[in-house]
Amino acid sequence: MFMRPFATSLAAIVGALALEGSLTGGARAGDTRPNVVVILADDLGYGDISAQGGRIPTPNLDALARSGVRFTSGYVTAAVCAPSRAGLLTGRAQTRFGFEFNPVGRDERVGPPTTEVMIPALLRDNRYDTGIVGKWHLGKSPGYHPLDRGFGSFYGVLDGGTSYFPDPGPGPGDEVAVTADLKSFNRVRMPVYRGREVVEAPGHLTEGFTDEAVEFVSRKREVPFFLYLAYTAPHTPLMAAKTYLDRFRNIEDTHHRVYAAMVSSLDDGVGRLLQALDATGQRDNTLVVFLSDNGCPFYIRGACSNAPLSGHKALPWDGGIRVPFIMSWPAKLRPGVSDRPVSSLDILPTIAAVAGAQTPKAAEGLDLVRLMGSGGRARAERTLFWRMGPNHVVRTDRWSLVVVNKSETAEDPESLVGRPVPDGVPATVSPLGQYTLLYDIRVDPGQTVDVAARHPEVVSDLKRRFAAWDASNIAPMYTSRRQFSIEVNGRKVQLFN
Repeated sequence: MFMRPFATSLAAIVGALALEGSLTGGARAGDTRPNVVVILADDLGYGDISAQGGRIPTPNLDALARSGVRFTSGYVTAAVCAPSRAGLLTGRAQTRFGFEFNPVGRDERVGPPTTEVMIPALLRDNRYDTGIVGKWHLGKSPGYHPLDRGFGSFYGVLDGGTSYFPDPGPGPGDEVAVTADLKSFNRVRMPVYRGREVVEAPGHLTEGFTDEAVEFVSRKREVPFFLYLAYTAPHTPLMAAKTYLDRFRNIEDTHHRVYAAMVSSLDDGVGRLLQALDATGQRDNTLVVFLSDNGCPFYIRGACSNAPLSGHKALPWDGGIRVPFIMSWPAKLRPGVSDRPVSSLDILPTIAAVAGAQTPKAAEGLDLVRLMGSGGRARAERTLFWRMGPNHVVRTDRWSLVVVNKSETAEDPESLVGRPVPDGVPATVSPLGQYTLLYDIRVDPGQTVDVAARHPEVVSDLKRRFAAWDASNIAPMYTSRRQFSIEVNGRKVQLFN
């Protein structure tokens, strides 16, 4: 089944926005710096969008990719939600400041240290109007709230997982696919805030977030804006409105049908936002970045896809950390596809450069607009690093080194979510030791063949590089409460998230 991009008549969009007196977003005199929109999906798999061969039609994301650069080797800094978001917004590996693991119930008292400069604070100080719509997941207490980290406005949820429908639940014809995740902790809608006040939020959360994002980009202002649109979709619980379920009547499996409907709703949201930018004359001079916070999970019965990669969310293989990654700026950026390894760490330096802001000295990424403007000329090799407790990863242009704890057992994936271990249990090297796995990404992007024994000199070099990088990390500020064992490619491994 193929669906055309979201299509609401331009007249309808203009009329609705004009009624609110807000269709003046493009009328900005003097300041020619670009607007910036970062759209973050939640648990969207590498192979979930049709531009990358996915089975779920995503025409609006495909159109966004055609208008800009689709990075086929785009990475995030962690294989789970909160640490990945911390790395993206600070432009620094979260292991530099101790935010190594998911908080898991400790959001009330922890967040990235307030000494870390985030994108919204950087842009606010450079006369940008800054707003967040969607999921925060980086702290709730004073000092850690979005409005305390540089955002001028906030509409969304502070928590990690939440129901998509307001209590008491879905309406007639809407559908829920029950998974272990849903049974355990997020059947209930978490509070939705406008600023610091809880508000009523009717309907499906994805569509509500899109409505808010459209209103934000269409607002009259005299300065450029930065919007961080952090969808909760398609994170569990799997819940979809009937409008989207009807698109996938041909899919018999409930999990697959509901997941496809959720991705389709997300895709339509992106389409509506881009249409609003077009309608207000801002699209050409707006830098739009789209990515996912990590790979899709292993506990929703195959409904999502990280193909052709190995692994899933929470795992140190590419399926956990390599994601859909698109950057579009029609006025400045030539469209294309790039296999250069890039990182969510690059988003802050890129935004700082285009906004005319000073990139913090501690930032670790690259300016991707400048990088892509090199026209394919020679470049230095890039090395990316990850640490997840004692497990770690090194990626170069050619090689991927995965060092992961061995385990005697492997648990059922359906039993893994929502069963946290107590605070204070350290993440240490297994008594059984660790697997040291080397993959040649150029010929084996799926990381299926370990070639460490054939290239001991490469293993030694990458271990040395990791040790040098790791020397600037600090100990985690709290322990991993999700420590579990699972089987990956025939090996039983222990993981920490």
